[in-house]
Amino acid sequence: MSPMSDEASSVTSALAGLMTKAIARDGGWLPFDRFMALALYAPGLGYYANASRKFGALPSSGSDFVTAPELTPLFGRTLARQLGQALEVSGTDEIWEFGAGSGALARQLLEALGPAVARYTIVDLSGSLRERQQERLKAHAGKVRWVSELPQRFAGVVVGNEVLDAMPVKLLHRIGGVWHERGVAAGSDGLRFEDRPTALRPPVEVEGAHDYLTEIHPQAQAFIRTLADRLEKGAAFFLDYGFPEREYWHPQRHMGTLMCHRGHLADPDPLDALGTKDITAHVDFTGIALAAQDAGLAVLGYTSQAHFLFNCGLLELAAGADRAQQAAMQKLVNEHEMGELFKVVGLAAGGFWDAMGFARGDRTGRL
Repeated sequence: MSPMSDEASSVTSALAGLMTKAIARDGGWLPFDRFMALALYAPGLGYYANASRKFGALPSSGSDFVTAPELTPLFGRTLARQLGQALEVSGTDEIWEFGAGSGALARQLLEALGPAVARYTIVDLSGSLRERQQERLKAHAGKVRWVSELPQRFAGVVVGNEVLDAMPVKLLHRIGGVWHERGVAAGSDGLRFEDRPTALRPPVEVEGAHDYLTEIHPQAQAFIRTLADRLEKGAAFFLDYGFPEREYWHPQRHMGTLMCHRGHLADPDPLDALGTKDITAHVDFTGIALAAQDAGLAVLGYTSQAHFLFNCGLLELAAGADRAQQAAMQKLVNEHEMGELFKVVGLAAGGFWDAMGFARGDRTGRL
């Protein structure tokens, strides 16, 4: 990994100072979810709140990772078919996108859906990303608006691509048969992990007596409950990497799923190079579906990204694409790329309906 620039070093130093003060205010220990929230979203310093470039296909661009919309516009055009059906079924004309990243997906959806969308609302906490989105979406300025939070009541179709994985998680560590919550403390040599005994547990029993590090997802589930409470009419589709609970807390997954991304390389150390790399955890899709159901939403389906895109007509849309687009498409659906690791869950306010994306290969029964 390349050394940090002076600007990146300045961000890391300032964010470390902010962390140290927050730890002191909390009595010397900060739960990991609060650490992760600051590392990603602290105003002007957190990874998603500073000016560094995040999204791009190659490390030479100065980016850290690539998402499906940056790989090929076929992704957005295919997803638009499902969102268009949801708009029609729900009788709404507004798209709400969470965490719009570079704006690539928004542009693809706006171009594909055309007059079916009267307004496109982006919910994003990042001021620097908002500026890039505004530049990219200039041609659609009359339809697009930005907000920092959901209104108390709204209607429309919600979409989030790689959003749930960036929501802060709690870390649990079973040591010698005793569960601890992992937090962050500060010392003369910098930030360090510190585990404290806790009553918190994963939602399923983890077999075995071996030491076991994992995550739980109260913030993502709270987000889904808030969404359910405020969505009067419409649907929501979330695409992300993750597992159902029986796979998530498998006894062999003893190091959890927490990972950092910088310069298109992955590493497991969130305490290093603060503010210059993404911190993510895989999504517990069972927890997402249960939170939605308990809050009154219908689960329309759950399947792999490959099945979802094929069901929505990816092959038809790609029929006339050039070789570069065909190659990019393969990354979206190949089992060893995004096709199997990434999953899609669909939710609806107002009752169940047959969503095209889950017509074949629906795995709701495995949640």
